[in-house]
Amino acid sequence: MTRPSHFARKKQDAARDLLPIRAGIQPAQPITGEVVELYSDGACDTTAGHGGWATILRYGERELVLSGHEEGTTNNRMELRGLLEGLLTLKRPCQVRAITDSQYLRKAFTDGWILKWQANGWQTAGREPVKNRDLWEALIEQAHKHSLTFVWVKGHAGHGENERVDRLAVEERLKLRKR
Repeated sequence: MTRPSHFARKKQDAARDLLPIRAGIQPAQPITGEVVELYSDGACDTTAGHGGWATILRYGERELVLSGHEEGTTNNRMELRGLLEGLLTLKRPCQVRAITDSQYLRKAFTDGWILKWQANGWQTAGREPVKNRDLWEALIEQAHKHSLTFVWVKGHAGHGENERVDRLAVEERLKLRKR
């Protein structure tokens, strides 16, 4: 049996990313209508624990920009917070196309990590407690309300909206340094 080439694997990964999340984390009812695009990012100064998150939501011609900051946090936590805050803003169930540069966030949904963590009592394969469980549980709740599709983009590679949410998240992080 031959293994797929690197290029073929990349195409398979890209195709999988464009599919709605699977493995039981689906909305309670079918959702129709236009797609909300949600761009999110997080930033953190790991030595100081100053973090920022940002989200851009687009629906048709409308755009909403959200951002915030936290102390005593991590970059992964800020990545999760960006997505969560965007989802919490939606007033009714929507089709959401979540665009992120976080493999941690994307793969937790698309590769079924969340379901494995739940089945293992919120422990990793290494029997360590799953970090950010509170945010994962809140994201699962939102995934039952909305139809989520994840798209991964390479960070700091010139993608306009990804660069924009990155700048906003960094600006939020820097607000804590000025205190």
